Amino acid sequence: MTLDIVSYGRRGPGGSLRFGSGEIAQIQRTVGRTPEVLVKVSGGGRDTGGVEAHLRYISRHGKVPLETDEGPAMQGRGAPREIVTDWQLDLCSSQYRPKPVPGQKDIRAKLAHNIVLSMPPGTPPEKVLAAARVFARENFALQYRYAMVLHTDQPHPHVHLVVKCEHEFEPGKRLYIRKETLRQWREQFAALMREQGVAANATPRQVRGQIRKPLKDAIHHRLRALRAFGQLPPDERAGRQPPKTSSFMRAKLGAVLRALQTRRDTLDAGRDEMQRTWQEVAADWQSTADTLRRQGQAELAERVERFVGRMPAVQTDEQRMAERWKDAERNRAQERTDAKSPGAPAR
Repeated sequence: MTLDIVSYGRRGPGGSLRFGSGEIAQIQRTVGRTPEVLVKVSGGGRDTGGVEAHLRYISRHGKVPLETDEGPAMQGRGAPREIVTDWQLDLCSSQYRPKPVPGQKDIRAKLAHNIVLSMPPGTPPEKVLAAARVFARENFALQYRYAMVLHTDQPHPHVHLVVKCEHEFEPGKRLYIRKETLRQWREQFAALMREQGVAANATPRQVRGQIRKPLKDAIHHRLRALRAFGQLPPDERAGRQPPKTSSFMRAKLGAVLRALQTRRDTLDAGRDEMQRTWQEVAADWQSTADTLRRQGQAELAERVERFVGRMPAVQTDEQRMAERWKDAERNRAQERTDAKSPGAPAR
């Protein structure tokens, strides 16, 4: 499979597979659970208004300076408009195609990619920004215009990077971001963070035993807003409008509750495929351990096997939600029992 860890090694003179120092360091970081970098594409504007709106958002409407590929930072409410004008986005013809009607997918070409470079909580923000500057310069300087801003308002420091899609000097050439591109960018950003003295790793989530696909950004934002609202003091919550719930998660929970009520086995959808992936990953890791032993790396081979032993068991979203619901029901039942017991405080 494509996640074959051993395939990253090299064949020795006798035909046996061997890991070089770089592969061994990668294995050590992974089994040691070194913090993972995050590099993702969060969207992109398809017309000048969309690009300008995103620049306004990441600059907090002019309160946070925007760094550009030309060096000087730009700040103020007019900075996003200046950048859009300087990039000559109005000359990009694709934005003038008809917009889709509501409910239809927008197939117009992007004018800019919105990229996020992020590190786990506790990472020095200034080092994240320093690595992001080098990352942008190495990948886009003198080819694609870009602007960036550092955000520290959340536990994980992250940089928003906006990159113009059309090449600056070669007409018709565009920046395309594929899965392989993102993999290379993650590895590059992790290496740049290590150059800053910060432990960082970049491995596919499946290799780490995380078989479940992550939720989309919009769902994460909605759930985070709901959690933050729930943590407010009761009197403060009473004076605020609660955030909207995620329609996707609401529908998913409804399906789980119906399955629990009807006792139909509908919580295992997709589990077989997830289990196969888990088994393939475990087999790859075992092959890695065997190769390490042949190279005299017995201690690291044992660490690999312990890592596999601690990989979480496969569980679908529906199974996890059902367990949490059952736990909540048990807690509510216990609270009702305690309230009825003799000597319980009056309410």
